[in-house]
Amino acid sequence: MSAEVREITYSQAIQEALAIAMERDERVFLMGEDIGVYGGAFQVTGDLVQRFGEERVMDTPISELAGAGVAVGAALLGRRPVYEFQFSDFSTLAMEQIVNQAAKIRFMLGGKTSVPLVMRFPSGSGTGAAAQHSQSLEAWFAHVPGLKVVQPSSPHDVKGMLLAAIEDPDPVMFFEHKLLYKMKGPVPEGYYTEPLHEAKVRRAGTDVTVVASAIMVHKALEAAQQVEAEGISVEVIDLRSLRPMDYSTVIDSVSRTTRLICVYEGTRQLGIGTEVAAAIAESKAFDRLDAPIVRLGGADCPLPYNPDLERAAVPQVPDIVAAIRQTVKGGR
Repeated sequence: MSAEVREITYSQAIQEALAIAMERDERVFLMGEDIGVYGGAFQVTGDLVQRFGEERVMDTPISELAGAGVAVGAALLGRRPVYEFQFSDFSTLAMEQIVNQAAKIRFMLGGKTSVPLVMRFPSGSGTGAAAQHSQSLEAWFAHVPGLKVVQPSSPHDVKGMLLAAIEDPDPVMFFEHKLLYKMKGPVPEGYYTEPLHEAKVRRAGTDVTVVASAIMVHKALEAAQQVEAEGISVEVIDLRSLRPMDYSTVIDSVSRTTRLICVYEGTRQLGIGTEVAAAIAESKAFDRLDAPIVRLGGADCPLPYNPDLERAAVPQVPDIVAAIRQTVKGGR
């Protein structure tokens, strides 16, 4: 890894990773609606079509099912496609190819082939895009054996994890929260990778563990800083990978802090935090708990367009602060 580190945005880190992957491996190519001359719905692919040509940065018709099917077929034939959904919500139109084909083929053919495919999902709320363009569907995909599901929270991690995902022999579902695209952070020059199976402790603490991913990591860190003045020490864990999930890091943390809050934007019921909570309930950490596990997830409703209602439908910093105070000071 180069020692030189600059501050760039999350979207610039993605574009840099895509360019590096295409330069290193001629099998890598990009697919998606409006990713060429337009540069992508969120301007992530930028000028890559000018740099690599239309045969490697391919605009697809408005048919997610067809595009996903072509991507799966290309992966089976030895290419390494990176397919971008304009919004993660539109992936619902391609579930047949993702869930019944990409995730299953390696198993059904006895490991004789694989599907080295990356699918990118701009996801999450906060842009006023309403119910059909603002969902957090990562738990859907994390439920499916055969898929790897990651959700980087920083420019550094999104570059390294995307490069690792493109090199992986299995299909990787790559979730990018839309509010992170403009966030800046230190990112090394050149090529490097980050593991697709490890959580990261973003802040060490002793009183309570907060487990989060994507934009919720930053909200959890802000909440942790606020309650520090009250003498509450919060450990913040960034899951990064939802499948496979790094259970051991979470279990070890909760065993020390004796309290757990799971913060996630997806609907509270059957969300990622539910899986984390269940894992703790089945682990050695359960007998160490000094307070009930808290799941702080999204409201059980389609996301509203109205900005105030949209904010109310997903956890915000004050909600996390209140949960920390109640968990640490309220006890059982």
